[in-house]
Amino acid sequence: MLSIDAYRDAFLAHLEKETLVKEPKNLYQPIHYILNLGGKRLRPVLTLMTADIFGSNYKEAMHAAMAIEMFHNFSLVHDDIMDDAPLRRGKTTVHEKWDINTGILSGDAMLIVAYQFFENYDAETFQQLAKLFSKTAIEVCEGQQYDVDFETRDDVTIKEYLKMITYKTAVLVGAAMKMGAIIGKTPEKEAQAIYDFGLNLGIAFQLKDDYLDAFGDEATFGKQIGGDIIENKKTYLYLKTLEQLSTEEATQLMHLYAINPTDTSSKIQAVKELMVQSKAAEATLQAIENYTNKALNILDDLSLETSKKEILKSFAHMLMGREV
Repeated sequence: MLSIDAYRDAFLAHLEKETLVKEPKNLYQPIHYILNLGGKRLRPVLTLMTADIFGSNYKEAMHAAMAIEMFHNFSLVHDDIMDDAPLRRGKTTVHEKWDINTGILSGDAMLIVAYQFFENYDAETFQQLAKLFSKTAIEVCEGQQYDVDFETRDDVTIKEYLKMITYKTAVLVGAAMKMGAIIGKTPEKEAQAIYDFGLNLGIAFQLKDDYLDAFGDEATFGKQIGGDIIENKKTYLYLKTLEQLSTEEATQLMHLYAINPTDTSSKIQAVKELMVQSKAAEATLQAIENYTNKALNILDDLSLETSKKEILKSFAHMLMGREV
């Protein structure tokens, strides 16, 4: 077993070799650009690590890790177009640097290339990976549509929000881990258990993102604090606040989410005060812990060595305690 950083370094070295700019350059340069913007590389690292945990060599999972990362970045390119986002990881987004048509086409190419990586495996493994990938890809699209729908709704429930982040974010984390298990020739029961572990971690990961967006340290979080509040996003934190406020205070919060003032700092401060006062901030931290513990409880049923379970536990605690 390697450290998280060592898996990441190995993946980045492989990524550099695989993402050469070919002709036509206007198709492949944007792909090279988005894949080299940085990021945590959480999903491909999980694929490599899980393959090792289930008795394979992480190098055998490199193609699947590439597929996961390629798909993830494809979704980011298209999400940025839909959101009209100017920046991604502090740099110009693909559709802004080139144009919308290039962003759409390069994104499409990334999705196809992602599938091509599975062709490096034997027929049985290919079939299992492709089946899981197709299921996951359509769920991510469904999650994105839910997210878009929520922008124009004032009656979104916490249950609906959790379903949205499960599809949009968590299923890809679960799939990344299950792919490592599939490559390790793991029995389906164990492979599904590690998927469920990743799924619950993915939900906790997104809830932590919601929390850090409002209460993180801008210097370490890497983006503007209060971005979700400025954009009036109906996150778990917002919905929990709304649920726990009095009718009068809930009306105040909804008013704050209906305005777009020039000076956003006062709006952010007012919303955050309501989040703390209602104890929704505290409840969000508790939800993060609950989903992390739900993931950890799944490990009890896995027939893995204690040392390997400890690696997964450490990883889960690291995610729960992160500040970035």
